Amino acid sequence: MRYASSGQGANYYRRARVTRVAVVGTGYWGRNLVRNFHELGALAGLYDSDESTVTALTEIYGATKTWSSSDAVFEDPKIDAVAIATPAATHGALAKRALNAGKSVFVEKPLCLDLGEAAELRTLVAGSDQVLMVGHLMLYHPAFQALQLAVEAGRIGDLRYIYSNRASLGKIRREENALWSFAPHDISMILALAGRMPDRIVCNGGTYLREGVADTTLSHFSFAGNLQAHIFVSWLHPYKDHRMVVVGSEGMIVFDDVRLGEEKLQLYFHEIGWEGDIPSVIKADGRPISYADEEPLRNECRHFLDCVSSGEQPRSDAEEGNRVLFVLDACQNSLSEGRTIEVSYDE
Repeated sequence: MRYASSGQGANYYRRARVTRVAVVGTGYWGRNLVRNFHELGALAGLYDSDESTVTALTEIYGATKTWSSSDAVFEDPKIDAVAIATPAATHGALAKRALNAGKSVFVEKPLCLDLGEAAELRTLVAGSDQVLMVGHLMLYHPAFQALQLAVEAGRIGDLRYIYSNRASLGKIRREENALWSFAPHDISMILALAGRMPDRIVCNGGTYLREGVADTTLSHFSFAGNLQAHIFVSWLHPYKDHRMVVVGSEGMIVFDDVRLGEEKLQLYFHEIGWEGDIPSVIKADGRPISYADEEPLRNECRHFLDCVSSGEQPRSDAEEGNRVLFVLDACQNSLSEGRTIEVSYDE
């Protein structure tokens, strides 16, 4: 299976024609998609049940087409692709209708909320020339891409442990818990680095603001080969903390997305040895890893357009979306049932 490059590249500018994209859902995150597809010259129109939001955005981005319903978007023969940024509970149904109407689909994370529905979407797009891409934004972050390249090149040896924190104060949901709201990003990154699914999952959490909606969760993953990982997410945190630490047998990499410039991605070659039975640690200064100065969402939107144009599979395709959802669902089951989940995933 071929995967398109997520970088800008010359292919983007040599497309035979511009892919015409309609954005469905123009709320908090949808308007960022509107901006990016507009600036990439691909925005054909908008739909949202809140007409005032659509009106405001059309004033900003010019004479963009609007529709009276999502069905009208999917039935429009002038639309090649649909970007869905509606509440997560609606993702699956909207994506299915768009695919059945012959459109390529970009859907924000998570792909949907039900494993059976996700498998159906994967089947729908299999063997077709349509693209189904999930908005796992961090896979298109230049700093994470540089991190992954460093790991794959063996710069820190064999992977030992991956820590990931995604915490802040706010963006509190009433229905969707912190696990489903925050963790898909980290799950997608960890699976990309590990190159395999975990064998066991344990998830614990705390509910403090609204009954039945976890405000904090800690998910632990065990992989074959003695690789371990965990994800801590919270919207009850005193400051923004978006950080991943990747520990290998020969070094460590810290990806701190709150920091800027060279401080965002640092490589450490600490030395750990033994003097008899006493551990000896020699700390080293961090070495910056270079990465492209590009907006992750711009890369993601451009990647989608390139895939629609070329027919190549996106990095976050239907299969990757199914894997992330499977792990997310296992975390939720562990959280709800208070038990370890033994993972068995059939692709």
